[in-house]
Amino acid sequence: MSKSPHSNPQAAPRADSRTSGDAAPDARFTSLVTDWAAAIVANDPVRIASFMADEWVIVSESGVASKEQFLRLVESGELTHSAMAPVTRPRVRVYGDTAVVTARATNTAHYQGARYDADEWTTDVFVRRDGRWLCVLSHITPVAPDA
Repeated sequence: MSKSPHSNPQAAPRADSRTSGDAAPDARFTSLVTDWAAAIVANDPVRIASFMADEWVIVSESGVASKEQFLRLVESGELTHSAMAPVTRPRVRVYGDTAVVTARATNTAHYQGARYDADEWTTDVFVRRDGRWLCVLSHITPVAPDA
């Protein structure tokens, strides 16, 4: 994964950009989720895991999946991604050691050989631990057909 000086997950944003006037949290978290998306498209379970807390889960229309379940699918090749792109600029809110990042994104996934093109609203909840921001929860909601 190519890292720019802005994309270091260790470089923790310090304040809510809405209240501080500091644009750094938006830029840092935008870079963080961009780097995570690149790891997902690279189908690299080790890189993907580096963005997740051990207790991470993803919530989707099919239910809740754990970090272990998700990474096992990637490692086995049952789940791959060939594209992931933002549709909207992420909305970032930092509340002390917790951050919420919401955005609309498209992705192309392949699950058990079938292709899935998705347009989704995503919400990722990050917590700061030992100076690092790790995602503890991801939630995806399909965009309504008329949106």
